[in-house]
Amino acid sequence: MFHLGSFAGDVTCMATIPVDMEVEACFLAKEDGIIAGIALAEMVFQEVDPSLKVEWSRKDGDYVCKGLQFGKVYGRAHSIVVAERIALNFMQRMSGIATLTKAMADAAYPAYILETRKTAPGLRLVDKWAVLIGGGRNHRLGLFDMVLIKDNHISIAGGISNALRSVDQYLERENLQMEVEVETRTLVEVKEVLQYASQMKTSLTRIMLDNMVIPLPNGDVDMSMLKEAVELINGKFETEASGNVTLKTVHKIGQTGVTYISSGALTHSVTALDISLKIDTELALEVGRRTKRA
Repeated sequence: MFHLGSFAGDVTCMATIPVDMEVEACFLAKEDGIIAGIALAEMVFQEVDPSLKVEWSRKDGDYVCKGLQFGKVYGRAHSIVVAERIALNFMQRMSGIATLTKAMADAAYPAYILETRKTAPGLRLVDKWAVLIGGGRNHRLGLFDMVLIKDNHISIAGGISNALRSVDQYLERENLQMEVEVETRTLVEVKEVLQYASQMKTSLTRIMLDNMVIPLPNGDVDMSMLKEAVELINGKFETEASGNVTLKTVHKIGQTGVTYISSGALTHSVTALDISLKIDTELALEVGRRTKRA
């Protein structure tokens, strides 16, 4: 699972640590943030060595401050050192995502914050898990569980109305029921979607308002297009604002009346939370003295 091979493959451990030595190591938060990945880290330690004992004083989603020891693992030193980097990689990435998500979710209220599919290759479920821990909500999992009509689909289909019609026909033909979202980039496109929906029976559930938050030269943003789009839709469909979403802008976006705000930055530009695993040196030395290895 983790490409560990046998313990004999860790030449540094074999050279420096007695095979049967046991130690205790503590998880240390080196900066403030939301902790995430505790459950996954415990899985890692158990996968490497089921005899390891892991205890936590915090749970996923809790706030930790710099300098806090929030967990410990006890058992074979070899096993702990082998599992350390894998467990920390998961925890640091997930905690970074959860910390940013928490900040954005609080600022976005009453809108809900969503991630996107812009996740690390192979880690989509992990990244989306971290968003949930941070208080966000998940967008679609993949290409199979929700219809999301994007600009390229619209271009190839010959326009928004054609794309929506094709989706409605496909879902009816295949007897499928799922959420349908369409991307709009202008007020003209929003009006076209609404006109289509007023004339046709449609499975459409959500309208994405893409890049309707316009950056200004002074660093502020112009919300007028987004606000007008929300007013035009008038609660007929869920709305999702996307594009130019930052910690600085998300509060203003949330005040426009949109249902959701999606941000790729939650997962594609994450800054890992600094967490370390420190072995109790005194305990290790004492064990070493008792076994004549220190």
